[in-house]
Amino acid sequence: MRILVVGAGGTGGYFGGRLLETKQDVTFLVRPRRAAQLASIGLVIQSPAGDVTILQPPTVLAGDLHPEFDLILLSCKAYDLEGAITAFAPAVGAETAILPLLNGMRHLDVLDRRFGPARVLGGIAVISSALEAEGRILHLNDLHTLIFGERDGSRSARVEAIAVAFSGGRFVSRLSDVILQEMWEKWVFIATAASITCLMRATVGDIAAAGGAGLASTLLDECAGIAASQHFPPRPQVLQRSRAMLTASGSGLTASMLRDVERHGPIEADHILGDLLRRGEQGGIDTPLLRIAHAHLNAYELRRAREAAQETNPPLNQEVLIPT
Repeated sequence: MRILVVGAGGTGGYFGGRLLETKQDVTFLVRPRRAAQLASIGLVIQSPAGDVTILQPPTVLAGDLHPEFDLILLSCKAYDLEGAITAFAPAVGAETAILPLLNGMRHLDVLDRRFGPARVLGGIAVISSALEAEGRILHLNDLHTLIFGERDGSRSARVEAIAVAFSGGRFVSRLSDVILQEMWEKWVFIATAASITCLMRATVGDIAAAGGAGLASTLLDECAGIAASQHFPPRPQVLQRSRAMLTASGSGLTASMLRDVERHGPIEADHILGDLLRRGEQGGIDTPLLRIAHAHLNAYELRRAREAAQETNPPLNQEVLIPT
């Protein structure tokens, strides 16, 4: 099976690297800067599950792609989705399957419109990882799970083949018969975690200590209500586990979106919260706390865009210091 991994960052680089460890036919679609980095130091993974350095990992630039891949593993941020699609589109052939690992659901609509629903699988990545400036991939805990499946729940030949290809990797992989249900359940959890930790600018444990556990629980109920209105109510055991994690005293849990805000970076607010809100409105679900969280993060994005514009085109009456 020929596998194209779009990007070689914390998620794609990790799972693609683990597949290369088992001699799978993996190529990374990267930009020139990352290609040069990989050629220089290799694909370096530092992980509790075992470190690995793969020298000269196979890479390709967008302009050199051809439709010769069986599987495209897509793990970009939502705000990079359109650019990623443009980059990997030449690699999509008649039998190519696309396995996106983004959170939420809107990316499925985007991919379906471009490539057709038959090519697009459902998928979830459960991992905490980061790409250092020097190019090393840091796996930050012991979670490294990849869940995938046909969106209609069938056990097709292609997902069975993917399961075989993934089975030897030094990570947990699982073929799911209810992948859309699992994607919705993760979306409910991610949206709640992003909402409460970004609103409070704090960890779950600190929020609980400040008396905010009830707010987190209410947000979870709002998000779960939207999922139920779309015919994917979270299963009771999943909801119970999510509630325990999101209200736990002493927990250091934060959403990755809060970490993006704290470093003044771009965020996936509209993809994770905005799209959920829109679906809730379609189902007539009242979600006042989720609306506040979305407005809060929209205000952050507007301010960030304004500051970026001012840096590019400073006001004429503002003194600009030019370094000598």
